[in-house]
Amino acid sequence: MINGGSETAVAPVGGSQPLDWKFSQVFGERTAGEEIQEVDIISAIEFNRNGDHLATGDRGGRVVLFERTDTQDHVGHRRDLEKMDYPINRHPEFRYKTEFQSHEPEFDYLKSLEIEEKINKIRWCQSSNGALFLLSTNDKTIKLWKVQEKKVKKVCNMNVDSTKAMGNGPIVGSSISTSSKQYIANGGCASNDFSFPTGGFPSLHLPVVTSHETNLMARCRRICTHAHDYHINSISNNSDGETFISADDLRINLWNLEISSQSFNIVDVKPANMEDLTEVITSAEFHPTHCNMLAYSSSKGSIRLIDMRQSALCDTHSKLFEGQEAPGSRSFFTEIIASISDIKFAKDGRHILTRDYMTLKLWDINMDSGPVATFQVHEYLRPKLCDLYENDSIFDKFECCLSGNGLRVATGSYSNLFRVFGCSEGSTEATTLEASKNPMRRQGQATSRPSRSLGNLSGVVRRELPLVCIGFWMV
Repeated sequence: MINGGSETAVAPVGGSQPLDWKFSQVFGERTAGEEIQEVDIISAIEFNRNGDHLATGDRGGRVVLFERTDTQDHVGHRRDLEKMDYPINRHPEFRYKTEFQSHEPEFDYLKSLEIEEKINKIRWCQSSNGALFLLSTNDKTIKLWKVQEKKVKKVCNMNVDSTKAMGNGPIVGSSISTSSKQYIANGGCASNDFSFPTGGFPSLHLPVVTSHETNLMARCRRICTHAHDYHINSISNNSDGETFISADDLRINLWNLEISSQSFNIVDVKPANMEDLTEVITSAEFHPTHCNMLAYSSSKGSIRLIDMRQSALCDTHSKLFEGQEAPGSRSFFTEIIASISDIKFAKDGRHILTRDYMTLKLWDINMDSGPVATFQVHEYLRPKLCDLYENDSIFDKFECCLSGNGLRVATGSYSNLFRVFGCSEGSTEATTLEASKNPMRRQGQATSRPSRSLGNLSGVVRRELPLVCIGFWMV
């Protein structure tokens, strides 16, 4: 997973100059000799829309939030800032904000199935009234969280001794037995442990509520459950700010953020006979600006663009994007490596980025004949597909992302590496970086687009933990 490594130079539109990558920040760095706990491994990462907040989820069901601080250190009048000759810091700096337990391990008694607490996806929602909203999901349950600052309020200036009061409730004595109570004429009762002073109180004070320090509070607003028979692989917010989708292997459901008791099934690829099942849904995402459009990918390497205005059940796609196989290249592994593990819309909504095991592909939604660009990520592993199949590495899934200006794409790989490609016209940028304090240590630059390769890496095939979570900080 990468969360630092900001861009220190902006390449021109033509993309002729590669970026100068430098280490920026690390979160959760372990000390020497410290063992990695399974529950602490990060499984999801997401920047919010403006890049000011970062959310991470781990296998222990926790969500940790970070906030950007480098834009808050120099706040003042513009004229005063100009006189200070303050140099612009290109590195974004984040600090820990808060964390909360999003999911707990569950057990489905009807299916005798354990549901682990691991966070699969995190998506930011639109903020309102200074509060942050985000969706988090494990395999079965989606939760909507609200995070905001709450002032700690305390009631003071009481007439009675606060040590004999419980919260804001009645006076509590040391004995609660009925025999110790003395009933008075008007129907009340007086405890033996409390008595009015002789002559009564000289004056009565109205209690005063005072506010002290503020605390960040995370509250679960909605819980969406019992809507998926299979593991949830995607959630995506709609641009209307009111709805979102969740997808599993066979269905895509549409939810309203304010209604958790029901959802609408908009895509269903489950056949009448499960023996006829040939492909499953692997990822789904809403269009960034058109609230009626969404795209989903399949295990056969196809992308379907659907319009929810056509019908209530969107089994018929508006456009189908499929890659063309080279003649004579089909083998036993063709369908396995063609399965798309992640799909992302560009910020302008014109392009779609997809990631399969071997390549990263950029599609134009107005051209369904084929991808406009293909970036080779794991081409050096093609001769070793049989070994990868035997140790199940061929089924590893990787995420992908686009920069905010649309000039670059990035995806993860093995050995703690991630790759960045320039996708503007005429760009030959292809950079291999290590997610460490020295990102350029194992850099590999390609001389031309067709010959991109990771041939300089080790040829030994072993079961490694893939770098699957990746996010671009650029707005």
